[in-house]
Amino acid sequence: MSRLPPATRDRLADEITFHPATAEARLLREALGRFATGVTVVTTAGPQGPLGMTVNSFSSVSLEPPLVLWCPARASARHAAFAGAAAWSVHVLGSEQLETCLRFTRGGRQFEGLDTVPTPEGVPVIPGVAARFDCAAHAVHEAGDHSVLIGRVLRVTVAGPGDHPLVFAAGRFGQFEPDDGA
Repeated sequence: MSRLPPATRDRLADEITFHPATAEARLLREALGRFATGVTVVTTAGPQGPLGMTVNSFSSVSLEPPLVLWCPARASARHAAFAGAAAWSVHVLGSEQLETCLRFTRGGRQFEGLDTVPTPEGVPVIPGVAARFDCAAHAVHEAGDHSVLIGRVLRVTVAGPGDHPLVFAAGRFGQFEPDDGA
């Protein structure tokens, strides 16, 4: 008798396997999209003023010392400013902040009309997010068509306990509703 539930057996019957170096990029993106991520906006003080970028490649690295990472595309016009920044802040967006997410995508309004306050390091802060990690640059590593930026966490700001994150999966935005155990 199989230990997999019926739905899982059906999913495995429909599986496809491909080599990412030879398959269409769309197939790789679709496969990666099956992993749900939170949505963040990373900000820094750029040479021409405040800069922000919507990012879903945020992750913790280490608790001791406190390190986090994110991965901007090297082809981005904002890459050099972030890779060369001494400090940046990662803003974890709440489920109601899709507009904030979109304003920091390519061609978005960025900081237009936002009231921001800088961190002690001069990084512009987006108000009212689910969590914020203020970081000092720790390391930058080239990684294919992206860079891995690692930051040492200087400060953390967390919203109230009822705040739920904005989630991105399969090319769509949504929200996570935790099970209350009932």
